[in-house]
Amino acid sequence: MNVGKNKKVLIITYYWPPSAGSGVQRWLKFAKYLPEYGWEPVIFTPENPDFDLHDEGLLKEISSQLEVIKFPIWEPYAIFRKLKKEKLADTSKVLEKKKKSFVDKIGIWLRANFLVPDPRIFWVRPSVTFLEDIIQNNKIDAIITTGPPHSLHLIGRNLKRKLDTPWLADFRDPWSQWEFLDTLPMSKFVRNRHAQLEQSVLHEADAVTTISPTFQSDLERTANRPVHLLTNGFDPADLPDDWQREKIADINQLEIVYTGVIDAIRNPIPFLQAYQNSFQYQERNVMLRFVGKVSSNVLDYVNQDEWLKIHVSFEGYVSHEQVFDYYRKADILLLILTDTKNAKGNIPGKLFEYIATGRRIIALGDKEGDSAKILKSAHAGEVFAHHDLEGIQKRLETFDQWSSSLNTKTSTQYSRKNLSKNLANILDDIKDPIS
Repeated sequence: MNVGKNKKVLIITYYWPPSAGSGVQRWLKFAKYLPEYGWEPVIFTPENPDFDLHDEGLLKEISSQLEVIKFPIWEPYAIFRKLKKEKLADTSKVLEKKKKSFVDKIGIWLRANFLVPDPRIFWVRPSVTFLEDIIQNNKIDAIITTGPPHSLHLIGRNLKRKLDTPWLADFRDPWSQWEFLDTLPMSKFVRNRHAQLEQSVLHEADAVTTISPTFQSDLERTANRPVHLLTNGFDPADLPDDWQREKIADINQLEIVYTGVIDAIRNPIPFLQAYQNSFQYQERNVMLRFVGKVSSNVLDYVNQDEWLKIHVSFEGYVSHEQVFDYYRKADILLLILTDTKNAKGNIPGKLFEYIATGRRIIALGDKEGDSAKILKSAHAGEVFAHHDLEGIQKRLETFDQWSSSLNTKTSTQYSRKNLSKNLANILDDIKDPIS
């Protein structure tokens, strides 16, 4: 390892380039900016993770000075795939299937009741053994674990017990109250086991962070201790040099863009209905583009309607760098929040990137939720209840009268650099706590 003046922090993360998604962006950007605030990151990540989405372009963002330690992981998904006759790259799709096979049902039950807290549990023990010498021999000053997968927190907990190295546990989603667990046929005993493991992490970590005020309040109630708010954000360096924050609206043309995942808990069909009601009988050139993975239910819904087939485009997954080409052309950015138990605290990572573009935003979600409050404070868009077709339709039909008045001060507080400074302050506190 390189010897430098900065303190060293070991970041244990399952998601790392070339994996893609908001979990990757969060710690890739923290690793980029932490050295400016006195902390030198060292990344610990699986050598052979089982993930579906890749973005090779993100590899370019990894500094040549950043040390990345990769360690083999065994995950049970390969066994599941061998038992199935169909080719299945993304095993999470099994939960969305309307008709599940016997093998599907057995696989889901085993996932729910034997792989606790998640299928990455087999990485915990060998990682702890491997990292003990790394931490001791290389003067690691602090450890960060980020979940989900929440099994990674058990690596941090066990290292804390063995070495007493200051440890920060970062929750990108809830644990025992995570809505995903509600989709699994889980026994009461296993539910309690999740809660016990969560309590051990919350009580033994030197600091706990999470991404939204609602999750912060929920975790504080669960842990009976303070929890730090450390939201996701945007990196101004990602915006192209010739970026124009405002786009002049054309009354005869409208381009709407959604980026990210559309799955079982993000339903765009009400928006599609309002979109069709607004423009089907108007002579306007309109297009709605979905950039990313889209559930088969939505694909089927669109393909069954001739007008929607022409005016909705499924662009598929593209690199993070290419996403900005879609932002550039967009008149409106669409944000579809979850409509589930954790919906109030749902703040997608792309929300901050949306705000940074200066494009107007239409969101479907909880009007009193954390995302709605951020949009309101930034003057960046409007939030409609998921089934408020009348409100959505009215906004679409008057989009050319919708002026942009972005609060740049609010948006700046969510820059990745500013957030990294906040993280560095938390690390400073746990390394040298005030007695």
